[in-house]
Amino acid sequence: MPASRLRVAGALCLAVLTITSCKKNFENINTDPVGIADKELISDYNDLKFFFQMEQRSVVNFSGGGDPNSYQVQQNLNADNFSGYFMSPTPFNGGNNNLNYFMVQGWNGEAFKVGYLNIMANVRKLKNNGIDQTYPSVWAVSQLIKVTAMSRITDIYGPIPYSTVGLKVNNPYDSQKDIYYSFFTELDDAQKKINDFVTAGKTLPFNFSDFDLVYNGNLATWLKYANSLRLRLALRLVKVDPAKAQLEGEKAMNPANGGLLTTAADNMAVKVLGVGFSNPLVFISQDWGDTRMNASIESYLSGYADPRLGKYFDKATDKVAAGQYKGIRIGTSIASKDDYIGYSGLNVKDGTPTFSKSSAVQLMTAAEVYFLRAEAALRGWANAGGSAQSLYESGISTSFQQYGLGDASTYFNNATNVPAAYSDPRNAVNNAPSPTSITVKWDNGATNEQKLERIITQKWIAVFPEGQEAWSEFRRTGYPKLFPVVQNNSSGTVNTAVQIRRLPFPQNERNTNSTELDKGIQLLGGPDNGGTRLWWDVAKPNF
Repeated sequence: MPASRLRVAGALCLAVLTITSCKKNFENINTDPVGIADKELISDYNDLKFFFQMEQRSVVNFSGGGDPNSYQVQQNLNADNFSGYFMSPTPFNGGNNNLNYFMVQGWNGEAFKVGYLNIMANVRKLKNNGIDQTYPSVWAVSQLIKVTAMSRITDIYGPIPYSTVGLKVNNPYDSQKDIYYSFFTELDDAQKKINDFVTAGKTLPFNFSDFDLVYNGNLATWLKYANSLRLRLALRLVKVDPAKAQLEGEKAMNPANGGLLTTAADNMAVKVLGVGFSNPLVFISQDWGDTRMNASIESYLSGYADPRLGKYFDKATDKVAAGQYKGIRIGTSIASKDDYIGYSGLNVKDGTPTFSKSSAVQLMTAAEVYFLRAEAALRGWANAGGSAQSLYESGISTSFQQYGLGDASTYFNNATNVPAAYSDPRNAVNNAPSPTSITVKWDNGATNEQKLERIITQKWIAVFPEGQEAWSEFRRTGYPKLFPVVQNNSSGTVNTAVQIRRLPFPQNERNTNSTELDKGIQLLGGPDNGGTRLWWDVAKPNF
């Protein structure tokens, strides 16, 4: 086989991410997370396109061959449920699994593995081939993708190897503070490279739109995304590092730096293109029937009479709830998949379906950015571009526009409706009262804490179905108020009322990098279990 074919064949195992032998035989990330460091690896534009798109696809964990198993264990059976969006009707592992805090070791390492074998490995391939020097604007976009992906990984585990990945055999762990500071530095570098490229009027010797699965090669929109990502990460730090949070947040919102995402056309979503690729969440819901509506999002959307309910979910087909929108409470005891599979799934069939296997996978919306700005305004930061109320209402309106729902003023002026109590027609043990009395309408006389609850609750609704970000913001702020697990099988490591805060480190790290892992756990500041808070997850009021 020619050397070039060998290189592509090796890369293809990364492309399919988790199917068959690739999943069973993945290399130890500590021996060589890069895999191949050959300077001749990227020999033409097609090679460059391949590895660049690999990095983009890996952020949302696309799988090849129509088998999104990796996404399922990385996110859907973790953050998507912890965020209050979804719950599985399938009693995995005999009913003892992450959804009732019995942490399944084989699930907990998937995000870690993908972060290094599919994100950091492809970044290192590009770096080793000098892309940062020959095509700095392409490298800049690669850095934005890297920060997007690795911010999700550190927000799952806490301290992780970052600064020396690809440079050492046994990778030391960095503190989460150092990792976040690195993110901001990398965003600075990426934005400068994009600005320098555009200002100089340079062009690439290939059509970058053919490479780019998000913005079709539009560097100006990538710059807006970079600012929006910076604002998201800045607000994550408000309770633990407020000065740094404000500094970075105000930089992100400064119009001189390129602007922010403002319309649905700006949404950061990775397109599903190519044979064997499909939207993994849709596949899991439609083909496997392994994910259904969570009781928490049913409570909010039905209580608020939110028209996005029918955009997000199909009506139940189960005889006890047929024609209704019905979710499953997290931690519900499920004997058989048949018990709850007829509850509401993702909207793939009712009316005009919102989601299909070809739907782009959404990572950030313009609506989210308005809510980020609303919180910044509430905190008195400069450059927010409006009052907390006006930005809050713009966030709702932009979300409505994204789903073709027209004017949102009736909705955001509703001062009466509150989230509904939850009733499970199959088992009253799962019933729960309304989680909060917060309404949609802005109230200037409310406390800052109440105003923040409104902002985060509506942001949570607009961010759907991106469960990783929703879970992170729930942990940071405590909002929206989510139903706790019905059953807690954590043996006391996770407090039912506080809810789960992180995933334990993967067993592979214990097997292959134990000395550095022990140092990482020291940086974590608590035991390696689901109840330990991350650096930015501080147990104190938001104001």
